[in-house]
Amino acid sequence: MDKELSIQTTALIARDFGIDIGEHPLSEEELLRIVADEVAYMLEYRTDFLMSLLYRLDVSEHKISHALSPFCIEPANITLAKLIIERQHQRILTKRQYKQPKPKDLEDELDF
Repeated sequence: MDKELSIQTTALIARDFGIDIGEHPLSEEELLRIVADEVAYMLEYRTDFLMSLLYRLDVSEHKISHALSPFCIEPANITLAKLIIERQHQRILTKRQYKQPKPKDLEDELDF
């Protein structure tokens, strides 16, 4: 993952979860640990909020069901954290792909 993608992903997740990440960029492992801890707390005490957040982040319902099933190998909080990070990566890459160029001088174009 490139550094800019990592920074943008961390910023999006920090905003969505209300996490203060400080000034230094986080490694992928640190980000996963922080998100997994937040998800574990939400699974225990704020399940409805977590499900609402996952819906707003557009995480696949099928993947969520698998993460919460007893057949999932990893703990639910880690699997859900990975899904959240993966989805935010996808969002950023999609925005980059469809980014519209800024108009050079909009004022000149609007002159009548």
